[in-house]
Amino acid sequence: MGLIQSYRLRLQRKRWRIRAFRKRRELARVANRTAQIKRDDILVFCTQRNERIRLPYFLKYYREMGVGHFFFVDNDSTDGSLEYLADQPDVSVWSAEASYKRSRFGVDWLNWLQTKYAHGHWALTVDPDEFLVYPFCDTRPLRALTDWLDASSIKSFSAMLLDMYPKGRLDEEPYQAGQNPIEIASWFDSGNYTISRNRRFGNLWIQGGPRARVFFPDMPAKAPALNKVPLVKWDRRYAYVSSTHMLLPRGLNQVYDEWGGEKASGVLLHAKFLDTFGAKAAEELERSEHYAASVEYKAYADRLKDDPQLWCKWSERYINWRQLEILGLMSKGNWA
Repeated sequence: MGLIQSYRLRLQRKRWRIRAFRKRRELARVANRTAQIKRDDILVFCTQRNERIRLPYFLKYYREMGVGHFFFVDNDSTDGSLEYLADQPDVSVWSAEASYKRSRFGVDWLNWLQTKYAHGHWALTVDPDEFLVYPFCDTRPLRALTDWLDASSIKSFSAMLLDMYPKGRLDEEPYQAGQNPIEIASWFDSGNYTISRNRRFGNLWIQGGPRARVFFPDMPAKAPALNKVPLVKWDRRYAYVSSTHMLLPRGLNQVYDEWGGEKASGVLLHAKFLDTFGAKAAEELERSEHYAASVEYKAYADRLKDDPQLWCKWSERYINWRQLEILGLMSKGNWA
């Protein structure tokens, strides 16, 4: 990368940090328990709207993984999720009535909270329907992974977003609060993915899976991106650029090995496709607060009229992280 491009990226990072500083005014503190955060706590950052039914299992999953504290930005929920979060002893929560789209889809809000509270901590940024799976996660807590990353001088950890879905109609089995959603959405596409490199930011760009196959069959280039860098040893100089797809400085996006072999990586099991999906898609389409004029939710609404089933004869049932490693969807690298 040339000096001019490097300088431009530094300026862009500075602009995102200044923008996040300004957007802090859109956040109203509801419950601030940050005084109880320990120096080595792993932190989770999340934006959410009307996800009350998902929150009990989401919190349970990451608490058992070893997360020390949760940061939530609630974007004008009406289902009681804000009140539920405010009652949790390890959660700090802010509310935001401002536009999700004009906050760069929540990135500005979280960039500010990460700048203020996450410096020196491992920070995991996920949505309420995303569940991190990493090498040896069945026997080792998240702390074991971050300790190894620290010892290896690695500051960021990637995870491919893997869309999970049920076999049969999406609304066939109702989801219950506190339930593991992977009990219902237990299938995934084991192939059908494309990978390219974003030359400007240095990250890999992954697309495909059931959303490309079912919702964007004629426009695969418009299918949602599946590449994520959700786990970062945060520094107040950092800034996410586009969701957790990429961030600055640019080197944090280089989570793959260019010289042969593989770097360790994980998978985010994405449990979007439950019986709640139809109502959620209709709500978000009406709000029109998502990327590219909500083209993704327009595709969902259009295809949902035909009651699509995402399962196909090539679908594979999820077993564990080792299965994902064998399929090449994640890697343990040299972490043994």
